[in-house]
Amino acid sequence: MNENIVAIIQARMGASRLPGKVLFDLEGKPVLARIIERVRLSRLINKVLVATTTNSEDLKIAKLCNEMDIEVFCGSENDVLDRYFQAAQSVNAEHVVRITADCPMIDPLVIDEVICLYLKNKVDYASNILKETYPDGEDVEVFTFAALKKVWKSAILPSEREHVTPFIKKNKGLFTQANLEYKENLSSKRWTLDNLEDYEFIKLIYKNLFYKNNWFGMKDVLDFLNENPEIEKINCHIMRNEGYLNSLRNDKIIGD
Repeated sequence: MNENIVAIIQARMGASRLPGKVLFDLEGKPVLARIIERVRLSRLINKVLVATTTNSEDLKIAKLCNEMDIEVFCGSENDVLDRYFQAAQSVNAEHVVRITADCPMIDPLVIDEVICLYLKNKVDYASNILKETYPDGEDVEVFTFAALKKVWKSAILPSEREHVTPFIKKNKGLFTQANLEYKENLSSKRWTLDNLEDYEFIKLIYKNLFYKNNWFGMKDVLDFLNENPEIEKINCHIMRNEGYLNSLRNDKIIGD
């Protein structure tokens, strides 16, 4: 494959709702390590890079990446868009796969399905979240470096700088887009890590599935939850995209 497809995982210790979550333990390894392992299983990604911040507490993330032989880029804490752009530029990425560090159950098959959709349709941006049908925590976004550069130059709202891709999603006339939909709507399922209840839920999934298959996928989780539906009650009350919605409430044009 000639294309330089780079997965950039954004991660920092100072998460507002659950500080330090990226290094919480999941069956003997940190959350971030589990995510990196899963992203590495993608057949289409050429390189995995972690984009963290210049804060001293994030040296722990840099140390973990060094131990796992993963490149790390340290940039702005709050301007995540700038961090993403600078990270992608540092490795000459042609195509960027955005993964966040709150998805320790990310399925490499889902990652590759979104990348395939993106390549097949030759769009600026593809994801499985334009219309949400996948469980929260299976989120994948893929975009051209050219699109990222355009967003980096144009986005001005705090929510657009903190969450990287809202400017693309809001400007369909500027960016060609494609969306991967699941065969049924599973968007109410919560497999992401933002709160302690999420951690309790994810720990139970790992405890029950990891030793049967280290690389358990989305289908394995669905089968397990169909047999044990009570587990989903642990965190099902938490709103999806809570962080982004909070950012929207706080939006004001930078420099006002």
